[in-house]
Amino acid sequence: MPTTDSDNEDAITKEEIAGEASAPPPTKAGLTKTTTKSNACMSLCFPVLAMNTKIFSVTELMRPKPKVPAQSKTSSSKASTAGHSFKNRAGLGLYTHDPAAFPSSRVIYYDNDFVVINDLYPKSAVHTLLLPRSPTHSQQHPFEAFEDAEFLAKVQAEATKLRKLVAKELQRQFGKYSAADKLREAVLSGQVELQDGEDLPAGRDWEREVKVGIHAHPSMSDLHVHVISRDMSSDCMRHRKHYNSFNTPFLVDVADFPLAEDDPRRHPGRAGYLNSDLVCWRCGQNFGNKFKQLKDHLAEEFEQWKRE
Repeated sequence: MPTTDSDNEDAITKEEIAGEASAPPPTKAGLTKTTTKSNACMSLCFPVLAMNTKIFSVTELMRPKPKVPAQSKTSSSKASTAGHSFKNRAGLGLYTHDPAAFPSSRVIYYDNDFVVINDLYPKSAVHTLLLPRSPTHSQQHPFEAFEDAEFLAKVQAEATKLRKLVAKELQRQFGKYSAADKLREAVLSGQVELQDGEDLPAGRDWEREVKVGIHAHPSMSDLHVHVISRDMSSDCMRHRKHYNSFNTPFLVDVADFPLAEDDPRRHPGRAGYLNSDLVCWRCGQNFGNKFKQLKDHLAEEFEQWKRE
């Protein structure tokens, strides 16, 4: 089935593709690597995933990290590696080519198969990207790449690990507000003591608050999977297409692959996902095309969502 021009409609702005849109300071949100005082070891925020991920050797950790090129005051698009630039659709290739060149506020972890980064323009409280490093698949459209069953299984498995990590980060950030995490937080703060043999309460199922998927029309050339919290609370969530790209079938769950040949998600423009009515992900209220009203409403929903 041939594609149409409308199927190639971008979900992000030209400025974002060019790396010229304003972005929040990376230290204010997102996952980071952490180091000990001795700098002798490095782990993710949550060691349960670090134990299952090849990250760095001690020798690599002790080696001085390459400096990241300084950014312009007016643009974040000056960094370049191997002839590539952030100022084009191939910008994500910088991370897969040389992930060690970036700070821990940007690159969360990497190994021979994947690089995981915080999205430069996050659309939610936690928004990460899973970047496969496969030379065969990284430049393919996901619909094509995921026809390879072995590659798809590897991506799905890594996405599951990252989803757990994002869920842990949500619990770290918002567990103190959550009614479902109240007992767990009380134990962690020492207000409640566990009896012998008792486990720390699991608390809220934060994995349910995480989406994992690809955009039916990716705006960037390198294959990438979004692993993002549901809340849509971000200064970078600025227009209708931003919102609908994560809250309509334009976001295709990685678990749904491989797609049938007649799946309507193969033709997102024909289906009109990006231009559909704005509907609150949490309560279902329809705001039509009134993005500002939706944005104000989402701020209220965010506070209620944190407290569930």
